[in-house]
Amino acid sequence: MRMSLEDGVNESGVTQFLKIGDGEIAYDVIGEGPLVVLVPGMGDSRRAYRFLAPVLAAAGYRVAAMDLRGHGESSLGWGSYTRTDTANDIVALIEHLGGPAVVVGHSFAGGAATIAAARRPELVGALVEIGPFTRPQRPDLGGLLRDSAYRRGMTLLMGAAIFRSIGLWRSYLGHAYPGVRPADWADYLTALSDDLGRPGRMAVLSAMGTSAPKDAGAHLGGIRCAALVVMGSRDPDWADPRAEADGVVAGMPAGLGRVAMIDGAGHYPHAQYPGEVAAAVLAFLREEARA
Repeated sequence: MRMSLEDGVNESGVTQFLKIGDGEIAYDVIGEGPLVVLVPGMGDSRRAYRFLAPVLAAAGYRVAAMDLRGHGESSLGWGSYTRTDTANDIVALIEHLGGPAVVVGHSFAGGAATIAAARRPELVGALVEIGPFTRPQRPDLGGLLRDSAYRRGMTLLMGAAIFRSIGLWRSYLGHAYPGVRPADWADYLTALSDDLGRPGRMAVLSAMGTSAPKDAGAHLGGIRCAALVVMGSRDPDWADPRAEADGVVAGMPAGLGRVAMIDGAGHYPHAQYPGEVAAAVLAFLREEARA
């Protein structure tokens, strides 16, 4: 059955809207217990967590999944689309729902989650970054020469952002899911393409995709909570995914960060291997609860 990203009800729950200024952020909530906020990466919707959210809810958490500005069911017309803007939206949702919260951010939103944690430590009790673009990136020239997957990934990712091309974005997604893909992959890709085909949506992706994560990197050393970096071993966005994960942790205050590598996963481990990601996240949260 074909999915629509505009459906008012999906696997995660009933769509709700939080008004922030003149815009609205769409979100849904399932489960009861301590709050976990799930934030997808650019070019995706909160349905990216369709497999992970139910597992976390079953484990005793109240799970809120939100759409980014200009994505999914959130509104367009925002003045800007930076990681700092997304961090402010995360904070607003936590305040609305009643924090503190564990914040899980993927890719672009990994950097935004870092900013939220550093700026509002009383609201963010723990941080999970999945395949995060948190540090300012410099092209890995050695990686470009030796690693064809990395070279192709960078070409598709930047091409989609610069040319606002849905076709290039679809190609990037196919490249970013090496090996295992979700059973609903074809329908999910169609739904994302339909969503990004709406007026103004690819302009938002372009704004996010061409923005350097300087704001996130500047806050990395300011977090005060424990953090887990989840990285796919085959993530093509880096020539050496483990080295990038270790670099993010190295930028945090000593002793706060740790890394969980998901063997065989690309840039979307929470969709490719949700069981392994859930196990890593839950083990991290249990350990922090005992600390």
